[in-house]
This record gives sequence, C-alpha cells and structure tokens, in this order.
Amino acid sequence: MATLRRILLAALSIALMLLAAVLAYSNPTPIDVDIGFVKFERVSVALALAVVFVAGWVFGLLTVAFTLWRSATDKRRLERSLRHAEAELSTLRAAPLQDAH
Repeated sequence: MATLRRILLAALSIALMLLAAVLAYSNPTPIDVDIGFVKFERVSVALALAVVFVAGWVFGLLTVAFTLWRSATDKRRLERSLRHAEAELSTLRAAPLQDAH
C-alpha cells in the first residue's frame, strides 16, 4: 500500500512539473505583479503561480498544524481529567461502606 502511495505521489509530482513547464513555455511574456504593498515587475506567469501555490501550501500546513496542536492540548487535558476521575473512583471504592441507619 505504501509503495502504491509513493508511486502515485511521484506520478502526481511529475505531472505537476510538466504542467508548470508547459505553462511557462506557453506564456513567455513577463507580467507585473502588484500585491498591495510591493510591486514586482517583469515576473513570469509560471513563477508567479508557483509562488502562490507554495504560499497556499504553507498556509494550509500552518492551519493544520494549529488544529493538531489544539487537538493535542485538548487530549492532554482530557487525559488529566480522566486520571483524576479514576483516582477519585478508586478512593471511593476503597472506602469502607457505612450503614445508612
């Protein structure tokens, strides 16, 4: 299964590189990119799209990392609460029973 996943990932990577090469070849005219506070002049379309793709990928990784961090924090908190509850339960089980008279 892992081998198939690696083959598919390699094939996808090669396909994306070929697509980027075709895009760069078919759009040789440089463009100006204005991102609000900085203006880049004479940038190739392929480079601009590659930078935007990588920036989106990094943003996605940061978003997932933040979500995983919050999940791990919640898990640690719940495990601590479970340990306290188990300790209290074992204390209650060890206590002698008292008559209700």
